Amino acid sequence: MGEDVPLYASAYAGFTVREQVRRATYGDDLGQSGWLTCDELERFAEWLGLGAASRLLDVGCGSGGPALRLAETKGTSVVGIDLLEEGITTATRLAQERGLDNRARFKRVDAGTGLPFDDQSFDAVICIDVMCHLPKRADILREWHRVTAPGARVLFTDPTMVTGLVTDAEIAARSAVGIYVFSAQSVNERLLSEAGFDVIKREDLTENMASMAGRWHDAREQFRDDLVTDEGEATFEGVQRFLSACHLLASERRLSRYAYLARG
Repeated sequence: MGEDVPLYASAYAGFTVREQVRRATYGDDLGQSGWLTCDELERFAEWLGLGAASRLLDVGCGSGGPALRLAETKGTSVVGIDLLEEGITTATRLAQERGLDNRARFKRVDAGTGLPFDDQSFDAVICIDVMCHLPKRADILREWHRVTAPGARVLFTDPTMVTGLVTDAEIAARSAVGIYVFSAQSVNERLLSEAGFDVIKREDLTENMASMAGRWHDAREQFRDDLVTDEGEATFEGVQRFLSACHLLASERRLSRYAYLARG
């Protein structure tokens, strides 16, 4: 699958130059890791109908930035889950520092296994650019259906949808930061339906992914010397190859990113 590059774990490190890279990449830095922008998050919140009475599950919450933004701006009660302990530790600390620990809590959970929540615990689920790392998608969606109330809305983005011809070398470069699952365009809708959801909306977000991948690559290049000192030459170059592959494949629309909104 290519060289294993620790892209996401490093995103939680408190390194000044990395913070500058994040600002150059995202502009409004929520603490996200991936292709999410603030405009997208606001739109997703509207699709999910989030408000002060909503109970939201954030699957693959990372360091909690988007979850905390929703708790702060919408008054939503959020539970964020992630496999990486670094992310959960950072998210919990940030919630306390921002006075949001009464509305946002975070747990280390493997989202690919059964969820440690009672039936109908949530009114909505959001999962941003994480489903592509979870091979057992059908089982995961059935779990979402179990832990959400009737009529609940769920939303996930899938950034590794094959929509053109992709070589084995390009797949390896695009898979260099962990486990990846590549899907065809019709699969997500079928799996949502089989899990008991009705698909409401599917939106193409590929252009945004291409833009963010390019910006992230260029921002890292701007701070090359400091990042090489921190990460080492091999990791730096590995991340750059990954981001270049993301940008090229999305720009040529051979790998696409879509958002799916469904109702239980």
